[in-house]
Amino acid sequence: MTMHSVLLYGCATAVVVSGTRLLVMLAAKDGGGAPSLPALLGVWRRPVPRAAVGLVVAMVVLGVAQEVVPGMVDGWERHPHGAWWRAVTALMVQSSGWPQLLFNLAALAVVAPVAERHFGPWRMLLVFAASGVAAQAVSMAGWSPEGGGDSVAICGLVGALATWYAVRGSVVAERRAAALVPAAGLVLCLLANNHGMGLLVGCALGAGLAVPGGLTWRDGRGRMAPREPGVPGGKR
Repeated sequence: MTMHSVLLYGCATAVVVSGTRLLVMLAAKDGGGAPSLPALLGVWRRPVPRAAVGLVVAMVVLGVAQEVVPGMVDGWERHPHGAWWRAVTALMVQSSGWPQLLFNLAALAVVAPVAERHFGPWRMLLVFAASGVAAQAVSMAGWSPEGGGDSVAICGLVGALATWYAVRGSVVAERRAAALVPAAGLVLCLLANNHGMGLLVGCALGAGLAVPGGLTWRDGRGRMAPREPGVPGGKR
């Protein structure tokens, strides 16, 4: 195994392990229960995270459409020197077919509702879109000229949650674990892997959302309230 592969899989492991720990903890806090994988199901409780529902439904519809409509993937995925709009449409097709679609749908169904409950619907969508488009754009520029998929945008949501918690979280050990995500994103960028760009753009936006004295989304209804002084990350 080459050093490139070792670094690539090492970064992927760091993101998945630390990201999963963070998602489980945040989901448990929202649901008022103990951290556990089943707690992730609780993020779909009422009030329903509508933006997350919309994203999942849209990707299901697009996944079915690309199987029904011949040429849709080729017409929407990124290509070398392709039109600029392919940086957007490449997020909407899964160039590796059903395996990629199912994996990305599962990841989106876990990450998007947690991000929506912590950032609010519009900010969650902004992070998803900005991270995904930036990653697709650098891919078209030469990192990975052909392909498509929304995993880079999902990485952006993970990155935003990680840096937000690294700055404003209340559990020191989890804050340190969350800091592994932007570090992995940087290494992936050095390896010219487009998921690294998705992570770093999400991390930058998450850091912006964590600015001291800023407003924090409190629930899935999109209501905001100021962070409580002296309490890391505010009361949840």
